[in-house]
This record gives sequence, structure tokens and C-alpha cells, in this order.
Amino acid sequence: MDIIAEIRSAKEISEALGCIVRGFGADTGTLHLLEEDGLLHLKALSGHFPPPVLAIIQKIPVGKGMAGLAVERAQPVDACNIQTDSSGDVRPGAKATGMEGAIVVPVFDGARVIGALGIANRGERNFSDAEKTALIAAGRALAAR
Repeated sequence: MDIIAEIRSAKEISEALGCIVRGFGADTGTLHLLEEDGLLHLKALSGHFPPPVLAIIQKIPVGKGMAGLAVERAQPVDACNIQTDSSGDVRPGAKATGMEGAIVVPVFDGARVIGALGIANRGERNFSDAEKTALIAAGRALAAR
């Protein structure tokens, strides 16, 4: 079964996110959706997150951190190693996860950005253009649920 089919057949959004994390060979994942207050709200997670990180990622402003920037820019934001990244895109909360290779893509409903989908690995990782495209497609499938 392919990832899109698994997302569609998952009973819960967290199960669908788990399919994405496994399908991309990642260790963790998050799904944030925009709500009426203009903030990204955590809707699902997969993998272990330290309690201080969980507190930080419950609500994220658009434009802040990797998830907020992916939504603001309507394009993927990635880092081969968030522990050593100096781009300014990675916030201290992301570094506190202990993950290294990470990517967050905007979640689209049609042409409108409605959230952010992120995955990360314990080791360094570069995401190919094909992986970015596939992760955006997975986000679209989540949005269609």
C-alpha cells in the first residue's frame, strides 16, 4: 500500500501521521493546523517529544520556527542538521528535540495553506526534491480527511 492510500484508510489523524513518518523513514512527525486565532495548533504527533518541547509546540505563530515559516512562505523549510543550523529558521525548541535532519512542508487545501506537516530524523538528512513533493502530497491527503 502506498502512503496516500494509508493516509486515506487510517482511522485517526495520528495514525495517518504515523504512516507518513514510517513511509519517509523518519523518527518523529507533527501536524499543525491553522485555527481562527491565526495560530498553528498541534493536532497530531508521532514519536517522542520531551515535555518542554511539547509545551512549546502546542501553538505556533505563523512566521516563527520551521512550521511557521513553511506556512508563511508556502514552501518547505528544511535543515540537514537542526542542531548546527545557523540559518535562523530553526528555533531553540526544535533543537531541544534532539533531532537532526528535519523538514516542514505547508499543508494545502487547494491553493490555500491550512497548516504544516513536519518530519525529523535522529541523524543528519538532506531531503530530495522528490521527497519534498511527496511530503506535500501527503499533506494534501491529510487535509482531505
